[in-house]
Amino acid sequence: MRRVVCVAEKPSLAHAIARALANDDGGEGDGSLRTRRGGATDVHEFTRPFDGLGACAWRVTSVTGHVMSVEFPERYANWDQCDPGELFAARVVKRADGRVARHLETEAKGCDVLILWLDCDREGENICFEVIEACGRVGKVLRAKFSAVTKDSVERALRTLVEPNINEALAVDARQELDLKMGVAFTRFQTQYFLNKYDRLDARVVSYGPCQTPTLGFCVERHLEIIRHVPEPYWVLDVAISRDDDVDDVVLAWSRSRIFDELAARVFLQLVHDAVRLRVVAIDVKEEKRVRPSGLNTVEMLKTASAGLGMGAHRAMQVAERLYMAGHISYPRTESTAYPRGFELKETLGIQKSHPTYGEFVSRLLEDGAFTAPRRGVDVGDHPPITPMRASTEDQVGGGEAWRLYDFIARHFIASVSPDCEYETQTARFDANGESFSAQGVRVITHGWTEIMPRRMIKDCPLPTCVVPGANVEMKSVRLRSEMTAPPGYLTESELIGIMEKNGIGTDASIPTHINNIQVRKYVDIEKGRRMVPTQLGITLVQGYYAIDAELVLPTVRRHVEQQLDLVAKGEAPYEGVVSHTLAQMFDKFNFFTTNIAAMDALFEASFSHTTTESTPYSKCGRCLRYLKLVGASGRIQRLYCPMEEVVYELPIGGAFKQFNGKTCALCGFELLIFTVKGTGRNFPLCPFCFNHPPYEGSPRVKAMLRGSPHPCTHPVADALAVCPCPECPPDKGSMVMLDPTSGYKLHCSTCDVLMKLPANIRKVSVSEDAECAACQAKCLDLEYFSGDKTLACLACEDELSEGTKLVHSRNTSSDGRGRGRGRGRGGRGGSRGRGDDSRHSGGGASRCAPKLA
Repeated sequence: MRRVVCVAEKPSLAHAIARALANDDGGEGDGSLRTRRGGATDVHEFTRPFDGLGACAWRVTSVTGHVMSVEFPERYANWDQCDPGELFAARVVKRADGRVARHLETEAKGCDVLILWLDCDREGENICFEVIEACGRVGKVLRAKFSAVTKDSVERALRTLVEPNINEALAVDARQELDLKMGVAFTRFQTQYFLNKYDRLDARVVSYGPCQTPTLGFCVERHLEIIRHVPEPYWVLDVAISRDDDVDDVVLAWSRSRIFDELAARVFLQLVHDAVRLRVVAIDVKEEKRVRPSGLNTVEMLKTASAGLGMGAHRAMQVAERLYMAGHISYPRTESTAYPRGFELKETLGIQKSHPTYGEFVSRLLEDGAFTAPRRGVDVGDHPPITPMRASTEDQVGGGEAWRLYDFIARHFIASVSPDCEYETQTARFDANGESFSAQGVRVITHGWTEIMPRRMIKDCPLPTCVVPGANVEMKSVRLRSEMTAPPGYLTESELIGIMEKNGIGTDASIPTHINNIQVRKYVDIEKGRRMVPTQLGITLVQGYYAIDAELVLPTVRRHVEQQLDLVAKGEAPYEGVVSHTLAQMFDKFNFFTTNIAAMDALFEASFSHTTTESTPYSKCGRCLRYLKLVGASGRIQRLYCPMEEVVYELPIGGAFKQFNGKTCALCGFELLIFTVKGTGRNFPLCPFCFNHPPYEGSPRVKAMLRGSPHPCTHPVADALAVCPCPECPPDKGSMVMLDPTSGYKLHCSTCDVLMKLPANIRKVSVSEDAECAACQAKCLDLEYFSGDKTLACLACEDELSEGTKLVHSRNTSSDGRGRGRGRGRGGRGGSRGRGDDSRHSGGGASRCAPKLA
């Protein structure tokens, strides 16, 4: 007798397929299904004909997922003996699960036909070739394509057997190798670098994943959007009229929606209040439809499960697979929303006629001619949309989560072939002293599909009978409501699934796994309403990637990889070429990342070092408007750290810092600091954000020792203090003489060590905002003398001012040089009272009267 061996993906699936093929109800099979324990899973045996071979001995068994795993050779297993960068060029091997492989080899040995009943997706196709390799030498190999585990579906698949698709299997091999090498290389490097380095870092592994990290990035992006939101007050004019039942009021919609000027809002309030009544200008009537849903695909099922059924995406996928293997629903992994041509819609719908809950509605659809062809959706050619395969009750399904999910799937399918919901809207437009308002009433014509999905049902809500064109309606209340703009909420799991699908991160089957991974690794917390709130570690990681290479966290790279894998699956690109090209690109990124890891390390130090908790608020962040912390001891490299955004801002090397009286940068809103160049007494304004993210060319390098201004003179904070070109610097250098922001009598060059001291009789000086010298185009100085006189003068052209200004070099300057030395108290020996003689200008450097700067 010829032997036919069938292999399914899971034991329960093998049992369901064996029962369908054995024909316990009578038919081609002998009806006597025998089950025995195999080496790894159960083996189901029976006899039935096959493809003209006469009676054959059938064996149906299964694997438990992948038979083989992709791994590195043993020499790369030890983290300490292998550089992570070596993994990109390392050979990968497929290691078989010995117990399962021996089981398959034993059961398939000498068989005439091997039929593969693996899941009908790329992953299943890949497992097909793993099974073929494990079985060894067999006869003919065929592939069964099916979307449901029912007798009809199984028999149909048996009649339409095909060959396994090697290209789809190779696409999975490529993805496995790329994900393994990229994920393990980055994870090992990060973990070895950060583990046990910071006392507040509670993580055993600091992992990276090509899909996991962009998924986390979406959550952090929303978090940053929330904390950067600046609430702004606005006002809304609420006008209410009475309903016919007088139970509640109809609040009209103001045509201006909201305004952000309270005074103007109060003017409008008085206008409307003085009108007393509202005039009904017109009523617009319009018939509209709420169209029936398309077929249900995996992503839509997961979004609904998370948002409305009280279960996470990962859990929903597990429940759906159990329902599928028990025969209650069709295959739950599909991207299609369009039913393929020839799909037996009425037969599938007719199964539900006997259902105690939906039966009556389904009968009306089929018998009253209300059955409606489904909407056009997207057919990607994988599987039909998810549908119910039995009229299962709550007891049969098992209640709880399983019933809630089955109930939704069944109702969604019935709704997809039901008539549209039709309703009429009546929009009334009102006028009150020129201000326009509106109210909307609704009258349902036919509930259509919303009858089977009552949560989407529209309710009748007519306009009050007093609202007719030309009528004057009395206002029941008029009030001005004050509100504040609010940021969006944290991403819900349902929203995250939609964003991942839109950006090509993961597949319909893997999306729940990626979301579960960032939760298990403590990168996000799931809070009420299944909102994804990133943890400090999650935010720090993402901001660290942004500081080095944003493409490591943005979805663009992964989307490109997925597009390349699609080409492999279609046979349009070679497996080896795609893998080698992608690995070369990622190896370059890995090298750049490891070379610049100090940027992420600075962030980890600020976030997880115990010294950070002792830091006090220093200056205000221009993005989240919270205070930054100064991190690092005096004398060492210091940084500003934003604990809300988990961002570190480098500060100039070679000087000291202090606050600048709350002044802010005109470009970014960050609070300014004063930077004092070490050993020179020269002070410059510093914007932390613009120093790290220069908006102009010519900005100094962040890591360089700084001896001059942190910003070029084109930057507003420097330009506000710039007066004229430096007399000693080459003209093409762009150096400018700047007013010292901490002193009312001192100027210095933006780059060199030139220091200018104004005459001693000047009490206060500032740079004019709008006055320029007509002769040399230098900015004029607003001067205030001790005598009380005030004047506007050009430092370069005004003879008296220019000649009285002393020019020194500030290499070793430590005092202010204006005669306010320490001495021995008032009038003591060696001291000077008030203003001393010319010796006060020495300052330890060369001193001379400045020539005319022009």
